[in-house]
Formats: sequence, C-alpha cells, structure tokens
Amino acid sequence: MENVTPEEQAAYQPEIHISAEEAAQVQANFMRQVYAWMAGALALTGGVAMLVGSSPEIIELVAGNRLVFWALLLLEMFVVGYISARAFEMSVSSVTGAFVAYSALNGITLGIIFLVFTADSIASTFFVTGGTFAVMSLYGYFTRTDLSRWGNILFMGLVGLIIASVVNLFWLNSLLYTITSFIGVILFVALTAYDTQKLKALAFVGLGDEDTDRKAAVLGALTLYLDFINLFLFLLRIFGRRK
Repeated sequence: MENVTPEEQAAYQPEIHISAEEAAQVQANFMRQVYAWMAGALALTGGVAMLVGSSPEIIELVAGNRLVFWALLLLEMFVVGYISARAFEMSVSSVTGAFVAYSALNGITLGIIFLVFTADSIASTFFVTGGTFAVMSLYGYFTRTDLSRWGNILFMGLVGLIIASVVNLFWLNSLLYTITSFIGVILFVALTAYDTQKLKALAFVGLGDEDTDRKAAVLGALTLYLDFINLFLFLLRIFGRRK
C-alpha cells in the first residue's frame, strides 16, 4: 500500500515477538477484517449506483451538470487522500465514517454507467472482476515471491495511465482509449496481488491495540476496494455492451 511507509508502520507497531504460527493467524484474522470491510463498501457502492441509475432526476443532476460531477470526483479524491494520509491520527469512528462516505459518493458517480452500458454487461463484468480479483489477491497472499520489486514499475505505470487518460479526455482518440483500457486491466491485476502482499505486513501494526488494528483494516480495505473498482471500470470499457 503506497501511502503507508515502513517507517510510519514502525511508529505504530509494538515490538512483540511471536511464533510463525501465531504470525500467520494474526495475518489471517487481519485479512478477514480487510475483506469484510471491502465487501461491505462494494455492496454500499453497488446499491447506491443502482439507486442513482434508476432515478432520472439524480442522473440528470449528476451527469447533466458537469460542475456537480467534477465536484463529486474532487471530493472523492480529497476523502481518499485524507484517509490515506491521516488514518492513524483519526479516531476509529472517523476513519470508518470517511470510508463509508467515500463508498457512497463513489456509488453516486458510478451510477452514470447505467446510462452507457446495459445492465446485463455491467453484472457480467462485475462477476468477471470478482473472479479475477479473488485469484490475484489469493496469489498475493500465498505466494512466496517478493512482489515489492514491482512497486516502482507499478507506480510509474499508474502515473503514465493517469496522464494518458487525462490527455484522451480532450483528444478523444479511440485507439488510445483501447490501449489505456488494456493497460489499466493489466496494471490493476498486478496491483491487486502487490497490495495484498503488502497488507500482510500491515497486519502487525495494530498488534495489541484494537483501535489501531481497526484503522489498519479499514485502510487496507480502501486500498483493495480501489483496486477492485478500477479493475472493474477498465474491464467494463473492454467487455461492456453499450446501449
């Protein structure tokens, strides 16, 4: 998870010596929390998105007014940045509330995909995303390969993808759209495995401190949630059937 450095982790991590079996149990319990929070956030986002997609009035407010749409996107970026940077300084309720609020906000902006793609293709792409995410997350969790060497490459790829996507908002080139879609899928497939492995280390940050453990779990859930949502959107660009 790029937003928490090893030095920051060490500041919150108590020096406690445990056996390998106990360490594995701590990681398993932590990841169960992470996946539970992530699943809850995805359910909330999906529910809000379907509600928005079924309401012409809300769709008109969000999609028909660029100012509202971009304001929502900027607010989402602010909330994500704030949680990532200040999670361990916030109270448990504040971190949780911010994550829930972000999930709902994201559902509002994602609701517009129902204007562009058929409901069947959205549903099928969601299940494809779920399967792909599960496989790569399990790989990241169980592999003995050190995936930390992917970090710089993935970061540079993410920066390049963002720049190319912003450029294409103005250029509107279909070839670049297709290329960035496939690159986005590859990038977030790799990030899913990479982030999952990094989260195993985060499991020990809150060892012996229930509040810190909960904050770390929510922060981890946010990381994997973002991987899932972005993977879903790029897959939808490739496989989604337009209306």
